[in-house]
Amino acid sequence: MSPLTETVLFVFSLVALGYIAGWTGYLRPASGEGISEFAINVAMPLLLFQTMVRSDFHGVAPWPLWGAYFAAVAITWAAGHLVTTRVFGRDSRAGVVGGVSSAFSNVVLLGVPFILGIFGADGFEVLSLLVSVHLPTMLMASIVLFEVFGRGSGEPVHPLRVVRSFLRRLFMNPLIIGILAGLAWRITGAPLPDVAMRLVDALAATAGPVALFAMGLSLRRFGISGNVRPALVLSALKLFLMPALVLVFVWLLGLPPLTAKVAVMVAAMPSGVNSYLIAVQFNTGQALASNQMTIATACAVLTTTFWLTVVVHVFG
Repeated sequence: MSPLTETVLFVFSLVALGYIAGWTGYLRPASGEGISEFAINVAMPLLLFQTMVRSDFHGVAPWPLWGAYFAAVAITWAAGHLVTTRVFGRDSRAGVVGGVSSAFSNVVLLGVPFILGIFGADGFEVLSLLVSVHLPTMLMASIVLFEVFGRGSGEPVHPLRVVRSFLRRLFMNPLIIGILAGLAWRITGAPLPDVAMRLVDALAATAGPVALFAMGLSLRRFGISGNVRPALVLSALKLFLMPALVLVFVWLLGLPPLTAKVAVMVAAMPSGVNSYLIAVQFNTGQALASNQMTIATACAVLTTTFWLTVVVHVFG
């Protein structure tokens, strides 16, 4: 077994262990919520803080990276919206759920440990550049579309309400706080005290395994309940169309090999819980988002191996 295949299996084995723990009743559903909160609110922000303080981002071109990635996001989101509304006959609000489910990669709970395991610290530096803009961009798009489709066609969109909602959610997000705190400390040039650095290192080291285990528990909690056909199509868009588009764009833009590989693999990640939370907020498409997340994550065991083989072949 190659080291890359072994790492993929290790990553998804931790997800499977979390699922089994929930399925057998070994851990209660409330435990899953607590583990997820620890991963997202404590371990991941400290990992991002650590990266911002220590990393050297020389040689990584953020604008071409962001352009290639989010061009693919826009196309895939539009495709998911059209498939949901035109092919399966759902309304525009459900179309937003279909679009975000097709384009919102699970960058944190699955992407971070996956990229760390495959590409190491250098790959995580590239991923951090995507994380720093991924959530704000996707959050802003979701809020705008919620205003357009979620409140009924008769109500106007209020730009100030959109901006206020966006800024409130952005600066209350622990991941953004971790990134900004790390950048602020980096600017000061002051070293962290040894005790503080040991605490950060210890908690940040738990981020990957805990996030993967929490992901498995989440899948057990949401499960599959109807809407299987549209969920399968949206999963195909997420796992094949989006990484294929990113691959084409990074190749055309001539991004460095490591940057290109990380971008494609992030695009190949299945959808995360954010698509489900948006569906809950819209009060529509909850089953669709839940099914798509579960199906895409199960299929990703094979599809991520496929895309990993492709990027290694193309970019070396």
